[in-house]
Amino acid sequence: MDRRRSIHHHIISYLFPSSSSILCLCISFLVLLFTTNTNALVKLPENTTVPAIIVFGDSIVDAGNNDDLITEARCDYPPYGIDFDGGVPTGRFSNGKVPTDILAEELGIKPTIPAYRDPNLRQEDLLTGVTFASGGAGYVPLTTQIAGGIPLSQQLKFFEEYIEKLNGMVGQERTTFIITNSLFVIICGSNDIANNFFSLPTAQLQYNVASFTALMADNARSFARTLYQYGARRILMFGAPPIGCVPSQRTVAGGPTRDCVVRFNDACKLFNAKLSANIDGLSRTLQDTTLIYIDIYDPLLDLILYPQQYGFKVSNLGCCGTGFIEVTALCNNYTAAVCPVRSDYVFWDSFHPTETAYRNIVAKLLQRYLNRFF
Repeated sequence: MDRRRSIHHHIISYLFPSSSSILCLCISFLVLLFTTNTNALVKLPENTTVPAIIVFGDSIVDAGNNDDLITEARCDYPPYGIDFDGGVPTGRFSNGKVPTDILAEELGIKPTIPAYRDPNLRQEDLLTGVTFASGGAGYVPLTTQIAGGIPLSQQLKFFEEYIEKLNGMVGQERTTFIITNSLFVIICGSNDIANNFFSLPTAQLQYNVASFTALMADNARSFARTLYQYGARRILMFGAPPIGCVPSQRTVAGGPTRDCVVRFNDACKLFNAKLSANIDGLSRTLQDTTLIYIDIYDPLLDLILYPQQYGFKVSNLGCCGTGFIEVTALCNNYTAAVCPVRSDYVFWDSFHPTETAYRNIVAKLLQRYLNRFF
């Protein structure tokens, strides 16, 4: 791609010396160059175009938006990124790629989805998608405030900036095309349940599980409606994973044998049911829109309960450190050794899966939902 970009740059410089009208022509040419799909690994329906993937949510799909924030919800240091391109920590909460990177790769859009706030973000990357997601974010504003991440409301403001930048680069017509035809991915909710409701006594004084998960699901529906108002027409809303089975929660609340925490999982399932109902209801009121609830709970739970069936050896511990509790700052090169074979583990740290686990899950989701995306 770098060689192609260089060749096109020299050709344009030679043929079109200057002037604003010729500059616009050059920009249009670049749009065609950078929005042309690479070789897709999955076959899209005929005459279907996906110019970009645009992402909102939490640490599952954060690619480094928290890197310059004063927060514990950041991981721009080793051993995070140990299996990423060049072994460089980017702020992704994994050993390698995160789900939206893999989705972009599978759809032939580009190898990774960069963070919008990455200071090294290239202008052309805006054409094929970015992530606004932030570690620690939740549907309930207090959740993000506790973690010191970027709330969904601010993620939307960054999205407004993004649209303005696109308009400046390629004009309103092409910007509308990109927004209308892109996949919008929203992955959020885990922090609300694990780090807010079940961690703060004040939350349980104000809400019970039913009312708190209803608040989450209602806020998620409002967020999806707002994206629609911005022009999004392909929106994927992911449910919550089985939080009670991630290593850290098993350690903290799973008892001496570190069992899956039933009440945590029950809360996730309740939220998922409410979110699914809300999204189904909203989709019936929005014209010319694909708005889908995506179940992430069962695919991940399958890996956790039956790891050997999927080629894993360990599913109740993270690869980093002891695997019991290490996440973010506790997963570091000074106090936490890393397992030698990351692909043996479902979880990278005590909260986030490995790239291998993500690849398995994305493959399942594409098999189940791809025909409904378009």
